[in-house]
Amino acid sequence: MEQKIYLNGEFVSRKEAKISVYDHGLLYGDGVFEGLRTYNGRIFKLQEHIDRLYKSAKYICLDIPLTKEKLAKIILETTRINGRKNCYIRVVVTRGEGDLGLDPDKCAKPTVFIIVDKIELYPDKFYKEGMEIITVPTQRNSASNIDPCVKSLNYLNNILGKIEAKNAGFNEAIMLSKEGFITECTGDNVFILKDNILKTPPTHLGVLDGITRRVIMKMAKKLAVNVREEIISRYDLFNAQECFLTGTAAEIIPIVKVDGRIIGDGKVGIMTNKIRAEFKKIIEKEGTKYL
Repeated sequence: MEQKIYLNGEFVSRKEAKISVYDHGLLYGDGVFEGLRTYNGRIFKLQEHIDRLYKSAKYICLDIPLTKEKLAKIILETTRINGRKNCYIRVVVTRGEGDLGLDPDKCAKPTVFIIVDKIELYPDKFYKEGMEIITVPTQRNSASNIDPCVKSLNYLNNILGKIEAKNAGFNEAIMLSKEGFITECTGDNVFILKDNILKTPPTHLGVLDGITRRVIMKMAKKLAVNVREEIISRYDLFNAQECFLTGTAAEIIPIVKVDGRIIGDGKVGIMTNKIRAEFKKIIEKEGTKYL
């Protein structure tokens, strides 16, 4: 089946999916996006992703030219016509075509496109045996500059962190705040188990309010696991019992070594496996059906 991309009201082929070189999303990273996953013909947490997209758009004063209900229907239809039961969806809204200046008022109307494809961030081996990561010099953007809860198209901060990880021979990296505390990875939230308490950094420190992050926190409470948003230092991380990352694309991936320090016993933790098993149950039964 030929891949179809939604672009400003039309379904076009990948070759036909083109936007202007004057689009401010391209020129300045002026826009917002969401990434969604589907499992067995159902979109996981569709409404939560749409709500976050509109909140991000409101923050940057970008009016999405569709209602939430209309956008939801378009996402479902785009996913349906691509015929994939298990896939990744990227929804993007840019400021639109303007001129070479910064003035957003020069952009006549926003550009909206939706891509349905597959994504694989890490090999299966890392999910089974755990992954080794590092902390990197590039600091996470401060929440006082650009709020990290906004999923904007400007991901240069994250990309620089990814480059430093790759240059050092690693697939992922933890980025620190200016005070040296754990924030998040280049694309995933961070959790640790320490003193039998599941901890994750608070969003005000420079952390995306991840959809999967929310699911894990809610799920942990139902499992009678004490879970807290708490400032985490590298010392806390190195001495944690377990560590794992969460994200829409990555799902839940265990971490067994950070900056050369073995986490716990160097194997995928019991709590991590328990949470992964419960998460699998959730994604198998929840979601908005499109096939």
